[in-house]
Amino acid sequence: MSEREATSRRVSASGPAPAPFLGRADQGGADEVWQVRILFDGECPLCAREIAFLRRLDRGRGRIAFEDIAAPGHDPSVYRLDSATLMARIHGVLPDGTIIEGVEVFRRAYTAVGWGALVAPTRWPGIRNLAEAAYRTFARNRLRWTGRAPACEDGSCGLPPTAGTAEPTEQRP
Repeated sequence: MSEREATSRRVSASGPAPAPFLGRADQGGADEVWQVRILFDGECPLCAREIAFLRRLDRGRGRIAFEDIAAPGHDPSVYRLDSATLMARIHGVLPDGTIIEGVEVFRRAYTAVGWGALVAPTRWPGIRNLAEAAYRTFARNRLRWTGRAPACEDGSCGLPPTAGTAEPTEQRP
């Protein structure tokens, strides 16, 4: 699977896209069409700070829609994903229903608010890999770094195994 395929995939393979993909902002400039919907963990202090910054940059224009995946009643199945997958790393949705994740979400968000030149170098070979590696490190450790790891000791917000790693299996005699 290519890096592009790993960071984006189309959700609605057949039939009309579900309601969240209509492309209308859910706050502020409701008559503006959003360019990316960010699915973020509102209980993560660092994530919430980044989202607050993006909201300020958007200035109510509605170019970015925001959806808190930690909010009561949030239904990840709308995106054909589960909670653990959404909590593992940031995801975004494009108006056509394509799901993006990781650094690509930030590229799209900052481009939507006019800061595309700032994030453009993260598309360059080498820098792209460093940015993705740095984000993967953050995503893997964010619960611990933000003081939420103890709340997750029961496994309720554990991350799914990474691709290519097998779950331990029982050995039978």
